[in-house]
Amino acid sequence: MRVDQGITNVSSAGTAVQVNNVTNRVKWVQFKALAGNSGLTYVGVSDVSASLGYELSATNTVELNFGEFGGSVPMNIFYVDAATNNDKVAWIMVLEG
Repeated sequence: MRVDQGITNVSSAGTAVQVNNVTNRVKWVQFKALAGNSGLTYVGVSDVSASLGYELSATNTVELNFGEFGGSVPMNIFYVDAATNNDKVAWIMVLEG
């Protein structure tokens, strides 16, 4: 089992930011909006936005378990956006292999 983690900064609110550009496959992932964030953050794919994303308030998390169903997804499909400049989303992923 391999794990990867990081923090993605949304420097310009309203702009989708790719979490990681690596194509490794992800079996499980958790996203957490950092406690110091001023506004909402959003998790999704390349078209993530305030109207099309999973909304997270500061310290809220979302967990996706693809491995539970025998699957995985490429790491590079995940994007985040924010309502406020420089808000951040932390993430940790369990990778295939």
